[in-house]
Amino acid sequence: MHPLLGAKIFYIWSVINQNIVVMKKILISLMILQLCCYTIIAQIPKDFKMVNAHLDESGELVITASAKSSKQDFDFLAGKWSMDNRRLKCRLNNCTEWIEYKSSDENMGPVLNGIANVDIYKTSYNQVNNAPYEGMTVRLFNPKTRLWSLYWVDSNLGTMDPPVVGSFEGNVGTFYCKDTFEGKQILVMFKWDKTDPNNPVWSQAFSEDNGHTWEMNLTNVSHRIK
Repeated sequence: MHPLLGAKIFYIWSVINQNIVVMKKILISLMILQLCCYTIIAQIPKDFKMVNAHLDESGELVITASAKSSKQDFDFLAGKWSMDNRRLKCRLNNCTEWIEYKSSDENMGPVLNGIANVDIYKTSYNQVNNAPYEGMTVRLFNPKTRLWSLYWVDSNLGTMDPPVVGSFEGNVGTFYCKDTFEGKQILVMFKWDKTDPNNPVWSQAFSEDNGHTWEMNLTNVSHRIK
């Protein structure tokens, strides 16, 4: 073989090998990105719709319990948890920027003979100031209506939010209330998905059109520690 021809072949082969290495790196990066996207998408509930709840002709929120609603519905939360949180930076403003942060939670399990459930939420992230942030959820089951009422209070305000009320339909619980946000009358929905009881998903959404459309603004995935 002519030396010049051999050199050209070697050069072409080297370029091909380099391109193969680059393509492999690109493919690996795309696969990682795709997996990350799938993970994020899996953590975000895609559809919000009112279940076992509606507004009547006078605009009152009517909520009925599911057929199998029971005081054991939140027993799965007993224990200690680490949490991955995602918070929409601005609400009801067509915002698409999310803030991500970690938190922890401890749930003492059923109390008051099983009709109540309490947990403490803690995180270093605070959207108001630099102080550590804590919150408490008190969940109460009404044996007569078979509806759960979920009350939230945090260390910034020290006052209870209006309770969201509802029940579980299978592994998914939906809870609602009327509230105001920046002077707007809104509906609030909490959604709990306990399909995986060791990694349950919670989310919050607002509606400013009486429940026809919803914007999710806060979600987290809990991971059981013990």
